[in-house]
Amino acid sequence: MRTDQFTEGREHIPSGCAISGIFSKTGKRFTGEEVIKSITVMHERSNGLGGGFAAYGIYPEHRDLYALHLFHQTAAAKAECELYIERHFNVVHSGAIPTRLTDGVTDAPLIWRYFAAPRPDALRESMLDEREFVARRVFHINKSIDGSFVFSSGKNMGVFKAIGFPEDVGRFYRLEEYEGYCFTAHGRYPTNTPGWWGGAHPFSLLDCTVVHNGEISSYDANRRTIEMYGYDCALQTDTEVIAYIIDYLRRKKGLSFEEICEVVAAPVWSEIDRMPAAEKKHFSYLRNVFSQYLITGPFSILVGFEGGLMALNDRLKLRSMVAAEKDDMLYVASEEAAIRVIAPELDRLWSPSGGECVIARLEPEALRALKGEK
Repeated sequence: MRTDQFTEGREHIPSGCAISGIFSKTGKRFTGEEVIKSITVMHERSNGLGGGFAAYGIYPEHRDLYALHLFHQTAAAKAECELYIERHFNVVHSGAIPTRLTDGVTDAPLIWRYFAAPRPDALRESMLDEREFVARRVFHINKSIDGSFVFSSGKNMGVFKAIGFPEDVGRFYRLEEYEGYCFTAHGRYPTNTPGWWGGAHPFSLLDCTVVHNGEISSYDANRRTIEMYGYDCALQTDTEVIAYIIDYLRRKKGLSFEEICEVVAAPVWSEIDRMPAAEKKHFSYLRNVFSQYLITGPFSILVGFEGGLMALNDRLKLRSMVAAEKDDMLYVASEEAAIRVIAPELDRLWSPSGGECVIARLEPEALRALKGEK
């Protein structure tokens, strides 16, 4: 075991955590090797208590199926969970997620994936739309089946996370063997929560994934609000509430990602009062209707979703974040060095302002190709 694997309690990094994201607007697929290189540069921001990645476009052969990634602590938990999955889904293919022995990653649970679609009879009886049906099955497993945990549940994408430094986690999951159009990465510096496999970033629900550097001081209020709408915050960390807020605002309330940014990193009322009439009306509406989803505290986040990537700082920009573009590529990271190591020559480099939303989406032709449309 590496002697530097656990430094919690011995060293505190005020701006802790490392985040990195790479996105191709034309849908060009590239391997996970680049994002591993990027996050490795920021090794000192991590402490071995968690690392993880989200990857999009990696399962084109199963793009119409939900890719359920699960941790099983025991064979008994796996058997119980699989019975539940088979009652609600048609499983087309399942198997262990490929891994390799890695010194920095130990005590791994059973790590399994299931490519599945909701059973038509179960979906019909539930009287839910497909995505809500899947989300509720995820929450049931995580809350009610002891020893099993769904950590990824979207289509044509996957989350890969563990206890360890992120570069070790990437090698453990053989991420260089996957190809996708978007990768995000996180090195975790937990401030208030224990390091455990399910508590590592990214946090996800359906196709939405979140990596986060910072601390959510509004967590308790945000959690109480989101749990009123069927979300279960049981992962022992504040970051999961961000994923659920974004899912709720996007999937259930129909807000755009631009509007979501304006809700979770809303301007203060004194700033709204000075805005032109049309802007004042717009922001006043969002603050009044969605005030419970305002996130306070220092944060920088990367949000992956089908066909896009979003980056956002808190309004005071209390956590570092740098963005860059080169040809069709968008890069976002906690430090410029993490971008330069994979893209030395850039067309544009900037530090987004507090509350400034950076969003990249696939070009229409690339999005159609992703979905298998002509």
